[in-house]
Amino acid sequence: MPEAWHAVDVATLFERQASSPTGLSKGEASERLARMGPNELVQTTRISPIRILFEQFTDVLVIILIIAAVISGYLGISKGDSTELWDAVLIAIIVVLNSILGFVQEFRAEKSLQALKALAAPKAHVVREGEALVVPARELVPGDAVMLAAGDKVPADLRLFEVASFRTNEASLTGESTPVSKTTAVLPADAFLGDRKNMTFMGTTVEGGRGKGLVVATGMATELGKIAGLVQQETKEETPLQRQLDRLGRQIGLIILGIAAAVFVIMFLKEADPMGKLELLFLTAVGLAVAAIPEGLPAVVTISLALGLQRMIKRHALIRKLPAVEALGAATVICSDKTGTLTKGEMNVRSFFVDGRTYEVRGEGFDPGGDIVADGQPVDLKAHADLREALVCGVLCNDASLRREGERWTCEGDPTEGALVVAAMRAGLDADILRSEQPRVAEIAFTSERKLMSTLHAPLSAQALREILAVSEDRRHLSLAEIGAKMLYVKGAPERVLAACTHQLVQGERRPLTDYDRKQYLFQNQEMATRALRVLGLASRSFPEEVPPIREQALEEGLTFLGLVGMMDAPRLDAMTAIDRCKKAGIQVVMITGDHKLTAMAVAREMGILAEGERALTGEELDKVPEDDLLRDVERIKVYARVSPEHKMRIVDAWKKKGHIVAMTGDGVNDAPALKRSDLGVAMGITGTDVAKESADMVLTDDNFASI
Repeated sequence: MPEAWHAVDVATLFERQASSPTGLSKGEASERLARMGPNELVQTTRISPIRILFEQFTDVLVIILIIAAVISGYLGISKGDSTELWDAVLIAIIVVLNSILGFVQEFRAEKSLQALKALAAPKAHVVREGEALVVPARELVPGDAVMLAAGDKVPADLRLFEVASFRTNEASLTGESTPVSKTTAVLPADAFLGDRKNMTFMGTTVEGGRGKGLVVATGMATELGKIAGLVQQETKEETPLQRQLDRLGRQIGLIILGIAAAVFVIMFLKEADPMGKLELLFLTAVGLAVAAIPEGLPAVVTISLALGLQRMIKRHALIRKLPAVEALGAATVICSDKTGTLTKGEMNVRSFFVDGRTYEVRGEGFDPGGDIVADGQPVDLKAHADLREALVCGVLCNDASLRREGERWTCEGDPTEGALVVAAMRAGLDADILRSEQPRVAEIAFTSERKLMSTLHAPLSAQALREILAVSEDRRHLSLAEIGAKMLYVKGAPERVLAACTHQLVQGERRPLTDYDRKQYLFQNQEMATRALRVLGLASRSFPEEVPPIREQALEEGLTFLGLVGMMDAPRLDAMTAIDRCKKAGIQVVMITGDHKLTAMAVAREMGILAEGERALTGEELDKVPEDDLLRDVERIKVYARVSPEHKMRIVDAWKKKGHIVAMTGDGVNDAPALKRSDLGVAMGITGTDVAKESADMVLTDDNFASI
């Protein structure tokens, strides 16, 4: 059982790893490298190309064709018949082409490990003997102290011992779309991988801040290494078409042999001098057998599938293995990842609660197309000043920006902040104009401890802004006193924002915030959270003249509460239509995600996946379910949350044992083993990792469930 390093305090961590914040000595690092091996993914099972090529000729139909070619060649040579020789050549060409196609497709599967290796960081910043060094990542050993900053790839599995606003993106490993804020606090031993906030994992990236961690696992012992081991152990099973063709080959072979033997016996019995004509009778029977063999069948099947492949490409589906064309048509269950497949994988504001009223935001992802409605009617901000103030707060207390790339809108910065900018644009506000009219003159950054972010704004020209920003932050408030009205905008955890507020905005007026009002807002916060929304509180403070020193204690008090904003990774509208069509066609859809159970259930209900009487399980709950019980209940369990790669493989196995043809979709490293285990693996072309694509049979070029 590996050590649960996330459940170990920092002092014990250093003791057990025989290390310290100043790192290992260079001699100790070299000794550990020699003893434990390099920090790299290794090929545990190597399949010889010669073996892959040989296996192409073990198919029953192919063996029959080879025998037919040999006999046709023999007959052509012995009789001097060019027709028989041409038959032999044609059959040989069909067999060779078919085998080359199969070899190329199977040899590609070996690239899965190469794709995993590409996730590893080439270099690492380490501390050894108190000195900061840059070393090749493969030379890291357990006990090394590693420094991380924004943009870095994490080179090994680390237990963090120092963080400063440190966030990582672990979407490819856990399926979670939002960056994870890290801490150094001790966590429960049974914490799910995505909840281990005092750890960072090999192959993930640093979104922001800085941190230091101690290497606790390298190479194949890392979480990425464990997945590499699973991917290599997994062998792709035959598709339904391949199994049927194999069975057909055996049946054809037996029938033809039976008929040829019967013809030979009948002719032998009817012939007056059978022994004198034995060779002729035998060759006649053999010739009949060769003529009956459907040597064109492999070519017809291959051409038919290739034509299907061309049609699929036009529908945003790239087929990597020809039999997958038929397998998709035979699928009875689709196990789909949530983030990026059923949903956009992009945060989306769903509702505002301002001045006692709920506003719904319509639109998908980061596309600013959409609107804001109240009671089903589009909102005009001129008549809803309180909502406008909340939207302005969301835009200005914000570091994100939107960019259009062809037909697609992308967010530069935190996706949560990007969602706030999109919401404002859907209401008709221009983020660039707002930011130029009220540029930022100071800020107090968000930290996971404070759970607040504050920005101070003033109506300044570009030249005046440069002059203000040139003043040191401890004296900047003095320079700001001479400028007109300044506004502080604050966003963060609702309970923290409310704690700093004394007033609220009601119908455009600043009114006292009573205990009753405070409880109402907290109740509304709870209600929005039960709908799996991520909720933020918004507040502001006006400074007509003097500004206190730029410190949180001085600025973040006496705030005016503006309202609550709830957001989530919203379902795709076309995916909802596709799920309805799947149900009508008798295809069951199952959601499998690394996200939280509450979020997964809310999305599943909205999309029509989870109906009344159907169940949802977490990975932890799944571990406690005996195999027999899972087989009995698997058709009633429609949502799996917080699951690991091993869980996903177990779910696929359970459906297959019930006699279903299973398609599995995914985009992350954690999906790769299950993509290989399923009858049909479907990877995402835009957001999908190379590992997922190499493990899949089909790649969706538009990342859309509706394309399936």
